[in-house]
Amino acid sequence: MPSAAAESSADAAPQTSAVQRHPTFDVPGESNTQRRSTANTNGAISRATSRSSQRPTSLLRSLTMPEKPVGRAPPILQQIRAIVVMSWLNVLLVCIPVSWALHFALPSSNSNDTLIFVFSFLAIIPLAKLLAFATDELSMRVGQTLAGLLNATLGNAVELIVAIIALVKCELQIVQSSLVGSILSNLLLVLGMCFFAGGTRFSEQGFGISVTQLNSSLLILSVIGLLIPAAFHFAADAQIPDNEEATDILSVSHGTAIILLFIYGSYLVFQLFSHKTLYDDAHPDVFKSTRYERREKKAENGAVIAQREANGSSSLTDQPLSLSPVASHEDPEANTVAEPEEVEEPQMSVPMTIGLLAVVTVLVAVTAEFLVDSINGLVDTGNINREFIGVILLPIVGNAAEHVTAVTVSVKDKLTLSLGVAVGSSIQIALFVIPFIVTLGWIMGKPLSMLFDPFESIVLFFSVLVVNYVVQDGKSNWLEGMILMCLYIILALTFWFYPGVTELGRQLMC
Repeated sequence: MPSAAAESSADAAPQTSAVQRHPTFDVPGESNTQRRSTANTNGAISRATSRSSQRPTSLLRSLTMPEKPVGRAPPILQQIRAIVVMSWLNVLLVCIPVSWALHFALPSSNSNDTLIFVFSFLAIIPLAKLLAFATDELSMRVGQTLAGLLNATLGNAVELIVAIIALVKCELQIVQSSLVGSILSNLLLVLGMCFFAGGTRFSEQGFGISVTQLNSSLLILSVIGLLIPAAFHFAADAQIPDNEEATDILSVSHGTAIILLFIYGSYLVFQLFSHKTLYDDAHPDVFKSTRYERREKKAENGAVIAQREANGSSSLTDQPLSLSPVASHEDPEANTVAEPEEVEEPQMSVPMTIGLLAVVTVLVAVTAEFLVDSINGLVDTGNINREFIGVILLPIVGNAAEHVTAVTVSVKDKLTLSLGVAVGSSIQIALFVIPFIVTLGWIMGKPLSMLFDPFESIVLFFSVLVVNYVVQDGKSNWLEGMILMCLYIILALTFWFYPGVTELGRQLMC
């Protein structure tokens, strides 16, 4: 009996211990909940990790994905032929060796400098066109937003090169006036030509209102950055000695330049990554363009109405005859068949395009140096002043490529891209080129400040206001384009007679 009791107690002990261990380590409800929560947490983390890893790749793909498929590049000989016969402006390429020969052969004099300036001026025009041609070939292979940024950036290459060369040679007045003139040329002349050219084919053209208002705010901010040193000068001129005031204005200019560069970097992130859909033509914020009504259609409808009034009948049998053409016109996609996607045919390969950009940039740099060297001799003749050269002539040469690109795409009802070229180029000059040149002068020890000519600053401010009023409704027509172009002609006429004023000239000179 004791042995049996012991055996039974021995058998019960493991069972009891097993029963006691089971609730502690293997509760069914608690373990399943924990497993589900752990699995959900791990799945959420893995999904978030995969999304975060895929987001930069998808953004990069969307930026570099062209709107249309791009075909193969032609053979090398055809690429060279495309460069040669690209435009009739290539005839002016003859001016490149002529300007170089005149620069090295002729002695320095006012008349010789005038000749060098004329031939160098004419030589830069086809080079700017070649830059635009190479830029279009690159833009064909990327998305629309990145294409607009490329057009604006490479379109400002000429202005940037001319400004750097003038800065090295201590032509500070030419640097400031040429950059202000570039903004005026883009905002008034290029944008006005886009509106006018597009208005010849469309009654009204639309573009994104949100993007346009943002661009206007950025332009006003940059102009305020240019006006603050001038306001500081006129307010504190009597209180601070000139030497101390010049040092203070340089310090304010350097700090403002760094802040504007930071704003431009933020603008690039906004445009290319966080809000890139705003810059798409398919965005719902974009107003749809409307064409002019056909005169034949108006005459036909008028004749039908007159005939009905004469007969005194408006029966239902007459209505289908007059309404059927309108219905077919309003619903053109009713009987359409899906067409194959159009393929873009490039004229150059990517290596040829990059090589052309490099060669043209070198030619522009050398020719622009000769152009800047000849300005003093041209001004000394007394036939033209320095302000007109800097504000009007040099920007027209530098913006020649942007003129052609922006006007061409506006006629094709791509006004968003035109604004990206014209207004985007102005923003880039105001928020990047000017602060970069000021910072570069700071590094080089050149006293280049943001204290611009007061008349130039006021003209720039009112020009930005006019453009803001013109584009605030998100629509354009040919009359608004003509207004902007006429305003630019008025400014050109004014700068022909304006001699220019240099504030704190002795203190802010090399």
